[in-house]
Amino acid sequence: MYAKKAILSVVIGASIFSTSCNNAAKQKDEAIDWNENNAFFSPSKLPYQTADFNQIKNKDFKPALLEGMRRQVEAIDSITTSTDKPTFDNTLVALEKSGELFDRVTSVFFLLTGAHTNDELKAINNELAPKFAAHNDAIYLNDVLFQRIKSLYDTKETLNLKPEQARLLDVYYQSFIKAGANLDKENKTKLKELNQTIATLNNQFGDKLLAATKSGGVSFTKEELAGLNEDELAAIKQEDDTYLVELNNTTQQPDLSKLTNKESRKKLFDQAWIRAEKGDDNDTRAIIIEIAKKRAEKAKLLGFNNYAEWSLQGTMASTPDNALKILKDLSPFAVATAKEEAKEIQDLINRESDPFTLSAADWNYYAEKIRQDKYDLNQNDLKPYFEMNSVLENGVFYMANQLYGLTFKARTDIPVWQEDVKVYEVFNEDGSKVGLFYTDFYQRDSKRGGAWMSNIVGQSKLLNQLPVIYNVGNFPKPAEGQPTLLSLDNVITMYHEFGHALHGFFANQTYPTLSGTNVSRDFVEFPSQFHEHFAFEPSVLKNYAKHYKTGEVIPDALVQKIKRASNFNKGYSLTELLGASLIDMEWHVIGADKDIKDAVQFEQESLKKYGLDLATVPPRYRSTYFNHVFAGGYAAGYYSYKWSEMLDYDAYDWLLANGGMTRANGQILRDKVFSKGNSMPLEVMYKDFRGKDPSIDALLKHFGFTK
Repeated sequence: MYAKKAILSVVIGASIFSTSCNNAAKQKDEAIDWNENNAFFSPSKLPYQTADFNQIKNKDFKPALLEGMRRQVEAIDSITTSTDKPTFDNTLVALEKSGELFDRVTSVFFLLTGAHTNDELKAINNELAPKFAAHNDAIYLNDVLFQRIKSLYDTKETLNLKPEQARLLDVYYQSFIKAGANLDKENKTKLKELNQTIATLNNQFGDKLLAATKSGGVSFTKEELAGLNEDELAAIKQEDDTYLVELNNTTQQPDLSKLTNKESRKKLFDQAWIRAEKGDDNDTRAIIIEIAKKRAEKAKLLGFNNYAEWSLQGTMASTPDNALKILKDLSPFAVATAKEEAKEIQDLINRESDPFTLSAADWNYYAEKIRQDKYDLNQNDLKPYFEMNSVLENGVFYMANQLYGLTFKARTDIPVWQEDVKVYEVFNEDGSKVGLFYTDFYQRDSKRGGAWMSNIVGQSKLLNQLPVIYNVGNFPKPAEGQPTLLSLDNVITMYHEFGHALHGFFANQTYPTLSGTNVSRDFVEFPSQFHEHFAFEPSVLKNYAKHYKTGEVIPDALVQKIKRASNFNKGYSLTELLGASLIDMEWHVIGADKDIKDAVQFEQESLKKYGLDLATVPPRYRSTYFNHVFAGGYAAGYYSYKWSEMLDYDAYDWLLANGGMTRANGQILRDKVFSKGNSMPLEVMYKDFRGKDPSIDALLKHFGFTK
């Protein structure tokens, strides 16, 4: 998952002010704590302008955010009050430079609120969320600013713009239109109120879910956790000799594949299932109904039938129908395969001494049994070969070196936000600097669920910035002194998030708005999913998959088992993801007049509508804990994982047909795709690389649905 930052973004935005001098003066009074003692008062003097986490304190954020917003408004006032004729430089370049301080502060603020939050940061976020939305509106609903941009847009053929400049003008113009720049004054006021309300609700959902997930951990006795090994038990043992299994952000929980006790599986699954619908302060059912309603009202105000229609402007899919088509095209294959898998599992259960009817809580345990029986592949046999640091340094970094010529040097002199965070400096083949890379892989209470990538510093030639990028994960931390042994899924996650990082590192744009990962949701997951393939590239696998005790390279026989089992359980995994994608879309194709009374019932009806209401195959995320959609910026966008996967397999098909993982192919990918950012229309970029439009054929073939 890529975490899109908030600067000058139609999606999130940033501050309290309108463009009037009175409001700016008022904000100056609120920012009275802004002085040279604030860690953000001066630009960072650290390498790559990265943040100095040794100096940053919670109390620094609010005054720095307010001052950053005030300065941006002041800069935009200078643009709009200028009597000079609008030019590319005095309007768009000035706009690109307007948020320097705000960008610098928010990049750190949103890093910490996601990866290492606390009550003080939550309170600041809750207080400022509506102000962030108001600030965004103060920019994108500023009519004078829009008219300057429009005058450039209407005469762009006469401006002799370079391609990236022309693209920047197009992106800004369309962004202003999407944000509501053409609304009249009365409707702009209504839109501003809606945006502030939505921002507040999104933030409240995220806080409730974090609390629900944290408090939803399940306590067991040692006997109830039969199936976990001694190291796994030691990592979760409590002072009172009980064992606490913390919840993962998904419906299914990792330990469900190991627990031999049926009642323990049910207990863990049920707690994950209802974590945010217990009727307490952390219940999210009412708030998601309200979020969906307010989003629908916003879309109607902007002239659209539903939020999805409005949101999908500028994406590769472009319309809800196109996004739904790929989901509906895949669903029959997925469901049919999942039903075959369910029958195979039920047949296994029926052969036991005490047979029962398969439930969703039992699926992963018995699927793992079949994996072991059918493919002789036991996940516990794999883990000793997947030691976390080796996967990263001898696998992920090795792949980046072989394919792109990158090298990595550990930096222990760069401050970090938490003791487990590591930092690496990245270099090109010729020794030139690429940027800084942080890793924060361990699960903890202060971190939201899932895995993601974002920037502390974004690449920009205009601002003379090289990228500073971080990857966040939620891998279980072992007991003191024990190695971190990853599951197969976590290995893939590491490659996925590093694919996002490469997209950011390869950025080569002048203007920050167009740089790196600032692309549509249904393209941004393409580089990440594409790089998952290299986790099992033979030369890469043999370089990192070495037994943590003996140093033995993973045996060929075990590698073959992984390959033979690569499509195992694909019906299930695809169905659960399609279920979540369609739930997301259904919440966002409702009209403003739709009155939803029961969130759970709405979800059930949505799944049934598409034939995805399988009792044994629940959606990967339920509405009540769907952070991507109700707090994470993926509203009407979760389909993008499958859209991007279409691009991914289509591109990987090209790679295999042209010699595979070679340095030459890596350079082509870097030059033609991964370094382009949003500097040209994405569908044009992809076709220029591939020589044709993307097709679902390679994806269907991969899943074994076609030959």
